[in-house]
Amino acid sequence: MHRFIIGALTAPLALLAPAALAQDKPRDVKGLYLLTDYPAVSVRPGSTSSLGLKLQNYGSPPERLALEVGGVPAGWTATLLGGGQPVAAAMPATDGSVSLQLRLDIPAGTDTGTHTLTVNAEGQNTRASLPIAVTLAKELPAKLKVDSKLPALRGSAKSSFEYQLTIKNDSGRNLLVSFSANAPRNFDTSFTEAYGSQELSSIPIEAGQSKDIKLKVRPPSTVGAGTYPVSVRVTAEDATATAEVALEIVGQPQLRLSGRDGLMSARAEAGAQSTVAVIVSNSGSAPAEEIELSASAPNGWKVEFEPKTVDRLAPGAHKEVQAQLTPVGKALAGDYMMTVRANSRSENASADFRVTVSTSTLWGVAGAGIIGAALLAMVGAVARFGRR
Repeated sequence: MHRFIIGALTAPLALLAPAALAQDKPRDVKGLYLLTDYPAVSVRPGSTSSLGLKLQNYGSPPERLALEVGGVPAGWTATLLGGGQPVAAAMPATDGSVSLQLRLDIPAGTDTGTHTLTVNAEGQNTRASLPIAVTLAKELPAKLKVDSKLPALRGSAKSSFEYQLTIKNDSGRNLLVSFSANAPRNFDTSFTEAYGSQELSSIPIEAGQSKDIKLKVRPPSTVGAGTYPVSVRVTAEDATATAEVALEIVGQPQLRLSGRDGLMSARAEAGAQSTVAVIVSNSGSAPAEEIELSASAPNGWKVEFEPKTVDRLAPGAHKEVQAQLTPVGKALAGDYMMTVRANSRSENASADFRVTVSTSTLWGVAGAGIIGAALLAMVGAVARFGRR
């Protein structure tokens, strides 16, 4: 539906600004007036248009005023609305006004040309008229416009980039507008409501109105640093509009942990300190700063790192650190799991190491001696008490 906000003065007030009339009573003005901003409009056959009017009472007592529209061509429908409902009368208070709308339904196929309609408000003692010239024009082509408030955003490869887009329908009719985005390979794009999460592929926009939508772009986590363009395209009927946005992706460190020669296992002795080599590498595109090492091990185990902190690790570089591991002295022989972690300002990594623990040979000899003594004691007891 086409919407025109119209408001004009009747002939006696044609040169007086409507805003002034609405705010302050002009000097020496008294009586009833019908006002509009634009008393001559163009509309398209086959459409519905709404024109805003105002019935103004300057200094006269309130009076019931009958409303009607004259000069309506055959086949047209002219309806006066008040508060969104059809009305046949109005009663503005003294120095007050009543807002009205003139709705015109014009059939398709009507010949082009200009027609003059007259809106009348008539009471027992007062009368006001407002002529409105309606010109039927040919349909104008659809016209779209799309803009981005922040066309360039900066972040890392792990960021989600969001662009606020405003699409305007500069046409004389309502349009269903579709949109799409052309992004680099493996970039994920989606359109959502401006203040919601519902994904969209099109949106209706009334004639002369605009709507906001949001474009989300998620780059692949492996993308390198650089600037990447994204083209936005909106279409409706024969109209097309485009906008360009860009992602500036800064470098991001990526930490990895491993053992020497790729081995993720180690051997240790219960109650004794062992050294486990841990390789910290940075496979990202930016330096990793202040990397702190820590570990989670079974209860009672002691793990210390030398060094405990790596100040800086350049892209593509690696450094070996030593994990000083001491299992609890009463640990049973077997395999245990130790998790090593590396945390920097913006990146972290972890890796699991399997630690095979063996017990001391001294404990084995002592254990064998204890078992032997127990067996001798049992044999002696059997021999002594067995005779009885």
